[in-house]
Amino acid sequence: MFIPPVALGLNMMQLAYESNLVIGLRLMTLGAGGQKAAAEAQLMIAEKMKLASLLTIENAFALAQGQSIEKTQARSVSRYLRVVQANRRRLSK
Repeated sequence: MFIPPVALGLNMMQLAYESNLVIGLRLMTLGAGGQKAAAEAQLMIAEKMKLASLLTIENAFALAQGQSIEKTQARSVSRYLRVVQANRRRLSK
């Protein structure tokens, strides 16, 4: 399956935009301190480690099975984007 470079680029731009929003929301949460800030810091670290290790394994198997690098890149960006969007919705409440 061919992933058009423009579609991948747009997803990456959206990921960068959403990530900046989440960083700002997290900084406000962490800056407020307290139990909520501690819980957010732990969640942030655990979430990043879990997703990075999961995608590393999935992509290794996909590449070993002959899938294209473009397809694995697009899937990784999409997965990160979904997680970042979920964080934005959660932190915006």
